[in-house]
Amino acid sequence: MKKISLLFAFIAFSLTSCSSDEPGPQGPPGEPGINIVGQTFEFEDVDFQYFADGNFYATVVDIPAEIEILESDAVLVYRREVINDTETWSMIPQNYFLEEGIIQYVFNHTADDIELLIDGNFDLSTLDVAFTQDQFFRFVVVPSDFAVDTGIDVSNYEAVMQAID
Repeated sequence: MKKISLLFAFIAFSLTSCSSDEPGPQGPPGEPGINIVGQTFEFEDVDFQYFADGNFYATVVDIPAEIEILESDAVLVYRREVINDTETWSMIPQNYFLEEGIIQYVFNHTADDIELLIDGNFDLSTLDVAFTQDQFFRFVVVPSDFAVDTGIDVSNYEAVMQAID
């Protein structure tokens, strides 16, 4: 029994006494990570103006000075809706099928501003103000590599925000 105890003590000592202050060999390089510098800003109480000559609504919002949009960046636009006291976000372009016909929110942008438009296939001068006044929009600017390469569903606002946090 003494020999077995002595053998276990020797094994335990030899396994624990093999330490070194030198680092081990460098491992293989890992996959490159995602460097995301996304920016978000929003505008409340956005009112659209009706243009009878083209039968559309439009408004222009200026991009805040502290937001820099590069030519390669992707701009994502979300419109807020409150349904049954729950805030939801719909990515633009967004279609609405109404009794009168179809409307669609669309946008275009420069490095300085974003033009929001409402287009439709009926006389939009009769469009309910719930679609044209006091609107709330959120804008997310992400590097285009992120928008293309990550596989994130950019139409899902929560998924985009979770990915860039």
